[in-house]
Amino acid sequence: MQVIAQWLPSVSGPDLLWLVAAVMLAGLVRGFAGFGTGMVFVPLAALVLPPVWVVLTIVVFDLIGPLPLVPESLRRARRVDLGMLVLGLVVCAPAGALLLTRVEPTVFQWGVSGLTLVLLAVLVSGWRFTRYLSKAGVAGVGGLGGFLGGVAALPGPPVILLYMSGPGAAAEVRATVNLYLILFDAMLFIIFAAFGMLILEPMLLGALLIAPYMAACWLGACLFKPERERLFRLVAYGLIGFSALYGMPFDGN
Repeated sequence: MQVIAQWLPSVSGPDLLWLVAAVMLAGLVRGFAGFGTGMVFVPLAALVLPPVWVVLTIVVFDLIGPLPLVPESLRRARRVDLGMLVLGLVVCAPAGALLLTRVEPTVFQWGVSGLTLVLLAVLVSGWRFTRYLSKAGVAGVGGLGGFLGGVAALPGPPVILLYMSGPGAAAEVRATVNLYLILFDAMLFIIFAAFGMLILEPMLLGALLIAPYMAACWLGACLFKPERERLFRLVAYGLIGFSALYGMPFDGN
């Protein structure tokens, strides 16, 4: 712990334990459901880290942690849709990243928790797409995800709304969203580097969280069974809702 304290002087021991618990919960959801890292980790991490730190931390561990899931995801994902989603995020993610530098911590906390709860409410309501969007529509969804990812580390909600509430099979949805999120993290890292927004300490923190995150992703993936689609959705919804509510800064801090 003394070595960790030297490398991470701004993060206290209790805060570090909190972040490890948060990242493991997020990893379980990501491995089980194929999405949800940001919606679980960001509201919880924002209680102890400033906004830019939250985003940098999650970009580092979320880029590396789910890599073991890539081979299976490549076999199952909708590759044409994935290409359009990535096109949209390349266009829109830089604007979100620039806005992030101007967001106050409390506004950030309320924003990510509120956005997560809105998405959750729409999904739980049972609203569904009756058909797939056009390629342009899918690119637009990817762009909205890129913007929200840049400003709040939440690239998943628009894409999850597109696929999770649509008619696609659980395994296919899980694979497509998983690859989109990995590519988003790689893209955002490049954007941060280009804008001179990389900060060493949160990046080291993200590196420290890779191991628990990967272990939790692996465990979550082992728990996933395509025939239990209803269970996989209910568990994901419950964990996301808990994180969003707990992450709300009711005390004003």
